[in-house]
Amino acid sequence: MSEPRWLTPDQSEVWAKYRRLRRELQRAQDQQLQRDSGLSAADYALLAPLSESADGVLRARELGAEVGWERSRLSHQISRMEKRGLVTREACADDARGSMVRLTEKGREAIEAAAPAHADNVRRLVFDPLTPDEIRLFGDVLDRILGAVRREIR
Repeated sequence: MSEPRWLTPDQSEVWAKYRRLRRELQRAQDQQLQRDSGLSAADYALLAPLSESADGVLRARELGAEVGWERSRLSHQISRMEKRGLVTREACADDARGSMVRLTEKGREAIEAAAPAHADNVRRLVFDPLTPDEIRLFGDVLDRILGAVRREIR
């Protein structure tokens, strides 16, 4: 058995910074959404792809894949959102076991009201600190890391 490939000190420092960034950026996004729109990050995560889909409807399975959630988490979040009138769940016409998730008018109003402040927050926290060249480089780096991750999880 080969020796473990430990992180170098520089790699360890960068990894720790990434973990802090991920945690603190998520907290900042959650706080902004709750403060400005009353939506949770989970609400926004589902409302965004629904609002961008044809007729505001997606199969639950597709919606779960879009946000990377397990079926149970998705089902619980949809139930919470149904109770608040943001979405409805409907039977799938071509698959009796499947369901469709439909954005309601109240849900569309909520995402349309929340999106401008959310986009402004993303711009302020992520893109404003970077130059245009750094943004392109950041995108390239993310593509390379995502490629490695996708190869690993297939």
